[in-house]
This record gives sequence, structure tokens and C-alpha cells, in this order.
Amino acid sequence: MNELILDIDNLSVIYKTDLEIVKAVNGISLKIGKGKTLGLVGETGAGKTTTALSILRLLPENTGKVTSGSIKFEGDDLLDMDEHNMRQIRGGQIAMVFQDPMTSLNPVMTVGDQIAEAIIMHNEGISKEEIEKRVDEKLTMVGILPSRKIDYPHQFSGGMKQRVVIAMALACEPKLLIADEPTTALDVTIQAQVLMMIKELRNRLGTSMLMITHDLGVVAKTCDDVAVMYAGEIVEAGTVYDIFLGENHHPYTEGLFGSIPNLASRTKRLNSIPGLMPDPTNLPEGCVFAPRCKYCMDICTKVHPNTITEGTHSLLCHLFTDKLCGKAGGKNGK
Repeated sequence: MNELILDIDNLSVIYKTDLEIVKAVNGISLKIGKGKTLGLVGETGAGKTTTALSILRLLPENTGKVTSGSIKFEGDDLLDMDEHNMRQIRGGQIAMVFQDPMTSLNPVMTVGDQIAEAIIMHNEGISKEEIEKRVDEKLTMVGILPSRKIDYPHQFSGGMKQRVVIAMALACEPKLLIADEPTTALDVTIQAQVLMMIKELRNRLGTSMLMITHDLGVVAKTCDDVAVMYAGEIVEAGTVYDIFLGENHHPYTEGLFGSIPNLASRTKRLNSIPGLMPDPTNLPEGCVFAPRCKYCMDICTKVHPNTITEGTHSLLCHLFTDKLCGKAGGKNGK
């Protein structure tokens, strides 16, 4: 088994206000091997970004709180670290590409200064010449001419801004890169270019990666392992082959695949999963997916399922209580 760079165990996160408690993440466990990419998949509101912010300890100070679990980076629990050491980890060893490049950049600083800021913070006493050299290297690495380092964010297109954000994230060559839906705001052509670039940079630098997305096509192209998240829980996890080529799937994963357009057939409407994700302030007593599941049984509404694992593939579903490869439910079961 690959040596782990990140090991999240039984993580739960809530957002607490005077009016309500939002259960955003509920007892999830994730592992990322060194040099590997894990795809975290799920619809909006599933808890993907909250998981990423928890890793960097960037949850809103007054409302966000980790209630249980551990987040170990190279064996050290990030949740037990003091703020001084955590600042050295952020940007230096773990970096994040945020969801919207339009709001991730400071509009009154040149892109060169913003990349340099990250380098200076994690390299005390570095010379001005070395800083300039590294800024030029990072811009070249992401396909931007070094001469454009004096330009401001508004002078770049959406795709170019995303490249700048990636250059900032890679400025200190982190061991772990968290990419939070890095292609959401981009058109299809630029999406493909950015994904190809991220994959090339990961291979060149040997960086591990957590790729957060709702796009299964992105997962297929870039990831080694996949975790499917729904209402704050990991409902299915495995290698990319388990998820895309395996016979048995969680009904939610099955629904995600069913909603992908098929170029070989003509249809008036795309398939969708009926219903909505449950209210995170009032989650169902049993399985969180039960209200939307076409295979729902009586036990599903009353008892929370246990995770069933076989090899690298795991499922959180009553349909597979006997064993993962049992006949109950699954892709073709009822």
C-alpha cells in the first residue's frame, strides 16, 4: 500500500449559529497516498468544500467547528497544531486552488506580487533576484509569459486567472494540492487545457492532490481514487476502476452516472435524481439518501447503514449488507 500523505479519520464538522446547527460533514474518512490524486465527488452542498477548509483549518472562526475526528498530514494531526506551525503548512506544504478565480486574486496587486507574496512568506531571507526568478518560473510553468507579471488580474481572461491561481498555489511546490472545482467558471475548451496542465504539473512535481468536483469526466481524466460524497457522508469510495467499471454502486452514484448525457442516443430530457438533498439542520434518521432512493426499504428509513468494504471498494448502503458483491441491489439489482 502507498505511504499516506493525508489521513482523515471520522471527521465531523458543524456550523453553529444562534438559530440552528448545520451538520455539514458527518464522520467521513479519506486517505490520499503520496503522489496520488483523490477525486471528491458530489453535488452542491454535499460538504466537499467544508472538508477542504477543515484540512487547512480555514473554517469560519465564529461558526465553523470540528466536533470529532483527526486530520493527519504526514503523520501529524493538523487539528492539534498551534497556529504558528499551521501557517507554515498552509501554502508551503498544503496549497489550495479556490473555486472562483475571479474572487481569489487581489484586484489591486499585480499577479507577480501575489505569487511573490507566497514565496516570501515561506522562504525567510530569500533575495529579491531569487524571488523574481521563481515568479518567472511559476508563470512559465502554467503557460503565461513572465513579462505579464506586472499586469493586474482584470487584464487576464478567466482561464488565465485560473492559471495564475494555480501558479500561486504551486509557488512553494507543496506536497499536497487541494483543487476546489478549479474548472467550474471556465468554458469547455479552457477546462480541458487547465486539467491537462494540472495533471502535467502533478506528474512533474510529484504532488499529491485532492480534486473536488461534481464532474465525473474530470475525475476519469485526473484521479487515481474516488470518494462520492452526499449530505456530509462518503457513500461510496474506491479506485477510479472500482467506481467507473465496478458492477455494484451506491444508488446515488448510479444516479450520477445515469444523469450523464449519452452521445449515442437521442432524448428530450436528461435523466435526473428525483427530490432534493436533505436539510443539513434536520438529517433523516436512517440513510441520508433514503428519501430519493428507488431501492429504499423499511430499514433504510430507520437505521443508518454501516460501511461495507471489499478490497479497495466500499459502500455505505443497506443493499450490500451481506457482502459487497452480493446479489442485492446495485447497478442492475432491485
